[in-house]
Amino acid sequence: MSTTRVAELERLIEPIAEAMGFELVRVRLTGANRPVLQVMAEKPDGTMDVDDCAALSRAISAAFEEVDPIESEYVLEVSSPGIDRPLTRRRDFETYAGHEARVELKYPLDGRKRLRGTLQGLRGEDVVIETDLGPERGRGELAVPYMSIGEAKLVLTDDLIAEDLKRRKAAGKNSAQTE
Repeated sequence: MSTTRVAELERLIEPIAEAMGFELVRVRLTGANRPVLQVMAEKPDGTMDVDDCAALSRAISAAFEEVDPIESEYVLEVSSPGIDRPLTRRRDFETYAGHEARVELKYPLDGRKRLRGTLQGLRGEDVVIETDLGPERGRGELAVPYMSIGEAKLVLTDDLIAEDLKRRKAAGKNSAQTE
């Protein structure tokens, strides 16, 4: 599906999500015969439970009944980004610095379109990744222009799981204190 179409849907969904206290992570529209609208969101603390997904799904469905932005019958899927989440926003590359990621590029860089390495954060307009630079150069940092990234995703590791558990515990304590 076209990026213009997805951007239109994102513009409709984002205010709904924000009004409910969620941040959009990704909106995707796939399939031709019966399109699937995938909406990924989370709370500012990085959590998103089943009840949150259901509430956001109901709100989007109600709004889309009014606007009807997808002409044909479609399936709406609302989910959390998960532990091995996609990296879709600039800040994701800072937030998850120190973790391993897979990055697919729109255009080859240094002769490669796929990278795997440890995120080092941002440097200006570039995402910095420590990766294998080849037999002669060994391991080192590669600066990848943010605009050239097609898709990026965290790799599920023990460290990532441990950090996610800590974040969830902290979020649970914070919500218990505010009740």
